[in-house]
Amino acid sequence: MDLLRSVSDSTDETEFYTPMPEGYRLGSTKYVAVFGTVISGLGKGIFSSSLAKLLKDKSFRVAPIKLEGYLNIDSGTLNPFRHGEVFVLDDGMETDMDLGTYERMLDQNLSGANFATSGQIYRAVLDKERAGSYLGRDVQMIPHVTGEVKYRLRELAVRNRADVVFVEVGGTVGDIENAFYIESLRELSYEEGEGSVLFVALTYILHPPALGEQKSKAAQLGIKRLMEYGIHPDIIACRATQQVSDKVRQKISIYTNVPIQRVFSMHDLPSIYLLPEAMREAGLDSEVVQLLSLGGKVNSAADTRAAADWSRFASKIGKYKSAVTIGITGKYVALRDSYASIIKALEHAGVANDTRVDIEWIDTTDIADANVAERLGEVDGIIVPGGFGTRGAEGKIACIRHARENGLPYLGICYGFQMAVVEYARNVCGLEGANTTEIVPDCPHPVIDILPEQKKIEGLGGNMRLGGQDIDITPGSLAAELFAGAQRVRERFRHRYEVDPKYIERIEEKGLVFSGRHPEHPIMQILELPREVHPYFIAGQFHPELTSRPLRPQPMFVGLVEAAIQRQAEKS
Repeated sequence: MDLLRSVSDSTDETEFYTPMPEGYRLGSTKYVAVFGTVISGLGKGIFSSSLAKLLKDKSFRVAPIKLEGYLNIDSGTLNPFRHGEVFVLDDGMETDMDLGTYERMLDQNLSGANFATSGQIYRAVLDKERAGSYLGRDVQMIPHVTGEVKYRLRELAVRNRADVVFVEVGGTVGDIENAFYIESLRELSYEEGEGSVLFVALTYILHPPALGEQKSKAAQLGIKRLMEYGIHPDIIACRATQQVSDKVRQKISIYTNVPIQRVFSMHDLPSIYLLPEAMREAGLDSEVVQLLSLGGKVNSAADTRAAADWSRFASKIGKYKSAVTIGITGKYVALRDSYASIIKALEHAGVANDTRVDIEWIDTTDIADANVAERLGEVDGIIVPGGFGTRGAEGKIACIRHARENGLPYLGICYGFQMAVVEYARNVCGLEGANTTEIVPDCPHPVIDILPEQKKIEGLGGNMRLGGQDIDITPGSLAAELFAGAQRVRERFRHRYEVDPKYIERIEEKGLVFSGRHPEHPIMQILELPREVHPYFIAGQFHPELTSRPLRPQPMFVGLVEAAIQRQAEKS
């Protein structure tokens, strides 16, 4: 690779075009690349994040990155019905939901550097072409587009001082849109040198009911397709509904030249949080350490402590003392991935309370005051989640009113915060016709609005308020109790509309408390009813589910589950 080093930044005509970030040394960082075969949606992010966690447990610095094939610059405009929830990072980047899996599993905040789309890559290449950065060369997929991908990966390594970068390639091998990512990783392996890049193929083992046995042919053909790209997998993870038999694993091993101890059964488990322990028991982490020549850098003491902490958490899953039912009242309930982070936050809170949390999905488009009591009759608490637009809004307001008037534990998230303000303004403050201008632009009482002075705050303009923001907590409030007395917390936002400051005093005079506010501006961020008025009624303008972690569950979800347990006990 001396030739590659010497000419990578040269103006001479060369086929070794591969720009390097300042301070980067070839072979200094290890890479693990995960590809999907056969079908999409197998859980590449779950596998990659679990393996990354095992290496982090050994005190390696890990940095994940998701490479998406679509041309969008980010995930902000994607319909939840088509692509699941939009996950917002602390720096405001709107990403694929898999970034949430990485944050939760690794317990670390990520940034826009951990997420790349084809749109970002192509735009960067075209910007450089317009700036003359390619010195008159014709710009091509190879080496310029692939060079940009490799630059992103190495830049991430430098920025995070990473020992290992985990690369998840979106889509399935054979898709046109991700072919250049696969080629980029083949080139990366060539350039970094032997023992620096490890390839994982995630495949699918069919189990047709009519045949009554597992079949590996589709998996074999999918992996063969990957090998046609010049990628020879070092590890194969086999997704299946049931544990993959030794016979099938042997077949996969024979046809791929991958040792059987590296053919891993990734069958269905009660929770994704049981996967790291299953991988550890199979010795997959040890195989990775060996393949990447990292053995001399393992911190065994740290690994033992981390394994014990995770084992204590995982051992509680499925072994609960009680169960509660939480209703999620929204308009995307037909697709569970729309609320993936909420589902996980409830799981974290359930484990913290030794309680199984069952979810009842309630579509608010057909809910009104006349039937709300019946629809919510079997739940122990409700969440009104985030959303946009008019559909289902009045149903959400009916749910909030029922929860407020009947002592039903309530957690409002983003839009659920705004709808709680609208409901209180109408039914307690007597502001007839109160609404949000998102739904009724000329309503008589726009208690939720985009305000001219707020458009200037923090450069908001007409865009959404995105990413991590500080929140000042009112001492003595329910919020302060939940956040263990903290006077300031940081949560993540994704919204355009705010509580109109001119209505704040009137609303608070009637008993609603704004217990979380922006440190500098008149932006209300948490609302609640006092404990003596309601057992648990709280909402945040932010998305608390985005910061919940398995070993550090988000306090507002923990409080909701606690209140649901108490309500159930009182009913019985």
